[in-house]
Amino acid sequence: MPAVRLIDENGEQKGIVAVRDALEYAFSKNLDLVEVAAAADPPVAKVMDFGKYRYELEQKAKLARKHQSQILVKEIKLRPKIGVHDYETKRGHVRRFLDQRAKVKVTIMFRGRETSHPERGRDLLIRLAEDVKDIGVVESAPILDGRNMVMLLGPNKYAGVHKEDAETEDTQLSEEEIQALGDGEVVAAAGLPESQPGSGEEPEA
Repeated sequence: MPAVRLIDENGEQKGIVAVRDALEYAFSKNLDLVEVAAAADPPVAKVMDFGKYRYELEQKAKLARKHQSQILVKEIKLRPKIGVHDYETKRGHVRRFLDQRAKVKVTIMFRGRETSHPERGRDLLIRLAEDVKDIGVVESAPILDGRNMVMLLGPNKYAGVHKEDAETEDTQLSEEEIQALGDGEVVAAAGLPESQPGSGEEPEA
C-alpha cells in the first residue's frame, strides 16, 4: 500500500503512514492532505487548509512583485570618431539617465576599417566613464561584441542628488555654530578674507 511521510497541521512529523490513514487523519481535522515533496522517498504530505495556503502564497508573490525594483536599462550609441558637440550631447544623455537611477548601456559602433582600431572605442568609453564618475560606476568593462564595443554604467549613491545638496553638510554652518563664533571667525568660516588687526584695510569684496 502506498505510504507518505506525514506532517500534521502543527508542522510536526507523524512518521510514515499509509496514504489512506493520512487522508483519514486530514479528514478528521477538516483539513486537506497536500503532497509537498513528491520526489522524496517516501513522498512528504502535509495536513493543511489548502485554500488558505494558496491564498498566502499568492499574497507573498504579490508583495514580492510590489517591492521588486524594476531595473531600467537605457542605451546610448556612439561612433569612434564622434565630434566634440555630439559627444557632449551624448554625455548629457548618459548623465540624465544615471540621475534617473537607470543603467546605461553604451555602445560604440565600428564600421569598415574602424574595426581594426578597437582601442579608439575603448579609449572613448573610458573617457566617458571618467566624465560621469561622480554619479556613475562601470558595472561591465568595455568588451568587443562583433562590430560593436559595449560598456555598462550604473548609478552610484550620488546619482539623482544635486551637487549643492550633496555638499551642504560640508559647506554650511548651523545657526548654533554661527552664534557660537565671533564675527571674525564667521567671516573666515564663510570663505571670505578677514581684515588683519591693525592693518586699517577693509576686506576686498
